[in-house]
Amino acid sequence: MSPVLLIARRELRGYLRTMTGWIIAASVLLIDGLLFNAFALEGSRRSTEVLTRFFYFASGPTMVAAIFLAMRLLAEERQLGTLPLLYASPVRDRDIVLGKFLGAVAFLSGVTLATVYMPLLILVHGQISLGHLLAGYLGLLLLGSASLGLGTLGSSLARSQIIAAILGAALLVSLLVAWLLASVTEPPFSKLFAAIALHNAHFPPFQSGQVHLRDVAYYLLVTWVALFATTRVLEARRWQ
Repeated sequence: MSPVLLIARRELRGYLRTMTGWIIAASVLLIDGLLFNAFALEGSRRSTEVLTRFFYFASGPTMVAAIFLAMRLLAEERQLGTLPLLYASPVRDRDIVLGKFLGAVAFLSGVTLATVYMPLLILVHGQISLGHLLAGYLGLLLLGSASLGLGTLGSSLARSQIIAAILGAALLVSLLVAWLLASVTEPPFSKLFAAIALHNAHFPPFQSGQVHLRDVAYYLLVTWVALFATTRVLEARRWQ
């Protein structure tokens, strides 16, 4: 088995064997359920509108969960003093970063897909499109992966998990509020800020059941840039 998969399996087991992972999973399911009942099912709406609102409200808990899952990836290693052991092993820095990231993605994906029973409840009194359902969950997974990438970068910069969560959240919020900057700046900066907005510019098509290549490419690019920066941080710290 490759080092990346070994590290990913170790991280996934870490989430499953500790209370932190189960608390995060339970919190996401609880909050998604409350939001689904309070807002998605509020009033008389068409099934498509209910499903669209579900994905909209599910995106928030997904991003928050990603930050809390990522805060332990590297900051915990430094906090416990086990990071030098990883450095001493015959594993490349990019393998460490990718393995830890994939372990967190696997756990977050499982938690996200566990909410599928909520939109399926629409079938009791209505109908849903399979394409809409798949597109919405694809958007949630891509958004969660990008958020995990930003959280992993924050975790590589911090010495404690609390600071890691704060840094990861700061990076995430910076991209979330970019659309606000777009409304108060002039071109070409307004177009730039609008294009890099993490949620408002790229997630609405997914929640409406549409998959655009530019949106998929954007989330993959954000994830790649964050993981690339994380690898460079580890390489710099290795020689300190």
